[in-house]
Amino acid sequence: MKYYSTNKEAFVVSLQEAVVKGLAPDRGLYMPERIARLPKNFFDEIENSGLQDISKTIAEAFFGEDIPKEELDAIVDDTLNFEIPLKNVEDGIYALELFHGPTFAFKDVGARFMARMLSYFVKEEQQEINVLVATSGDTGSAVANGFLGVEGIKVFVLYPSGKVSDMQEAQFTTLGQNITALEVDGTFDDCQALVKSAFMDEGLNTRLKLTSANSINVARFLPQSFYYFWAYAQLIQQTQFLKTVFSVPSGNLGNLTAGLFAKRTGLPVDRFIAANNRNDVFREYLQTGRYNPRASVQTIANAMDVGAPSNFDRILDLYSHSHKAITNDISSYRYNDTEISKAIKNVYQGSGYLLDPHGACAYLALKEGKKPDETGIFLATAHPAKFKETVEACTGIPIQIPSALAAFMQHKKQSITLPNDFGLLKKKLIGQS
Repeated sequence: MKYYSTNKEAFVVSLQEAVVKGLAPDRGLYMPERIARLPKNFFDEIENSGLQDISKTIAEAFFGEDIPKEELDAIVDDTLNFEIPLKNVEDGIYALELFHGPTFAFKDVGARFMARMLSYFVKEEQQEINVLVATSGDTGSAVANGFLGVEGIKVFVLYPSGKVSDMQEAQFTTLGQNITALEVDGTFDDCQALVKSAFMDEGLNTRLKLTSANSINVARFLPQSFYYFWAYAQLIQQTQFLKTVFSVPSGNLGNLTAGLFAKRTGLPVDRFIAANNRNDVFREYLQTGRYNPRASVQTIANAMDVGAPSNFDRILDLYSHSHKAITNDISSYRYNDTEISKAIKNVYQGSGYLLDPHGACAYLALKEGKKPDETGIFLATAHPAKFKETVEACTGIPIQIPSALAAFMQHKKQSITLPNDFGLLKKKLIGQS
């Protein structure tokens, strides 16, 4: 399979080149040249298949031309060594719990898969690979833990100082080994811009082999399609339904894009809802047809605090830049901190189900946007304990922190403070490598 850039100005490349480079030389995002349709018998039998078997079929459809099946199956098995259950929250509404992995967030799937795929490719590389990742919260912890101790790979996590939760910060600043945390005086968008500038700097790329583990990397976002199929398989085991709609907490749009790819391969989902917090650039585009990226604002759903979502370009490319086609498949709603907080409280009081701020935003969008003949699934992307203070303030009850999550808080923080200055970042990367 060859991969092309969304900007159409760079040469097509192999999967290995796309994964190792991360971002195309023309600043575009890599896209597969074709998306295979899965056979009917796969969907006829899906309710009798498990998470790993389903994921192996999807992985082969995306990556099977480039990685031997035995190796690819091993990557899937090693990645998905945890449950992703579908829970009924109320009539017609289900939560897909994506927070049962090692860092208690949905990004464990994509980050762990990418770490193992990159490790496979690194065997053929003669030069150490440096992974750069910008995070607004959970990406940093998932990537850092996914790559921890992987030989031949160094990871640099850039995060906005004071704008991630203490629990999230502890998950990537206390690891040491091959993980370096860079605490940037700025926003997530500043961190993401610094990472993109690093990829575009010819001198830096001459000195170092760089790649990204953000959802701009095809090996990070494509595996996230696995759990859309698994959600569908569990749903048809649990209920009879007419149409299915997914509500997705949307920041950098990688999670939503993975769902759109799943639909393109044949997953029988009717449509998607993009749930936004106050950072609603994508919702604005859907309503007006105009895309106006802007500085992000801080909210209690911090992983969605993105003002210039990278994967917007992939969505445009997937739909041939047709606003009408995009809005046929996607609608969007936005909520402020007060509304999100009320949802956490009301859902807990009504059903006993505990939401984190991101899941609460997706729940609200599903409640508002679901039609009477639809069954809805919202993505619960992080464990509520990762936002302990916020959730406790909403519900008035103490939250028990899982022991594996609490363990991160017992270690000493190790971070390097950095101004929002690419020149200084460049010096730091060269000095650390």
